[in-house]
Amino acid sequence: MDFLNQILRVPLSQLPFFLITLLIAFTVHEFSHAYFANKFGDPTAKLLGRVTLNPAVHFDLLGVIMLLIAGFGWARPIPVNRDNFSKPRTMGVVVSIAGPLSNLLLGIFGAFIYVLLLRSGVIPHLAIDGNSKYTIAAHTFFGMFIYMNFFLFLFNLIPLPPLDGYRILEDIVPRRMLGKLQQFENWSIIIFLIILVVPALQRYTIAPLYDLAYLWSGNIISFFNMLLHSI
Repeated sequence: MDFLNQILRVPLSQLPFFLITLLIAFTVHEFSHAYFANKFGDPTAKLLGRVTLNPAVHFDLLGVIMLLIAGFGWARPIPVNRDNFSKPRTMGVVVSIAGPLSNLLLGIFGAFIYVLLLRSGVIPHLAIDGNSKYTIAAHTFFGMFIYMNFFLFLFNLIPLPPLDGYRILEDIVPRRMLGKLQQFENWSIIIFLIILVVPALQRYTIAPLYDLAYLWSGNIISFFNMLLHSI
């Protein structure tokens, strides 16, 4: 147990909640890409059985392990053939942004359910029942679920490959610039990897996203609390 605590980025006591959150967040994210790609006329993902909410077809074991021990990871990417779209660039943007937006919506939905359960008494407040394992587990899970989904929304919009933000950038830049952008794609991947493994660089790139996700989590919970209080 001590060995696992030393190598994992997530405290061992929170690991089940972290894995459940990833199971939902990654599955819905990749399903959203596949769903819209298929709707727009590209059957690639459907033929591979990826237009589904079955997490088994979206999870990448190595990606999850890396996330646990290195702080970054991945799910199995959805293959998309933009040549099958009637409007490749416009539909490409929608398909790319569908994944991050699904995480944003999951975070908002999770916050609403959390506040609803708190106000209904299903989840006791920590100040009242802070020693109960059930109460601690419920607060830990919802806090992690909301926070992680907001973070995944922000993180995936970074305009560096292989993230969705880069695919969106490819589809919105003028065509005359597309060739130059693709020339630097390999360098962009290297830059992205350097950012992920150098703590000093994370402080100015990834860390602000964690802070913003945390801020959003508190604000959206407060918003729903005030909204439900006024009803």
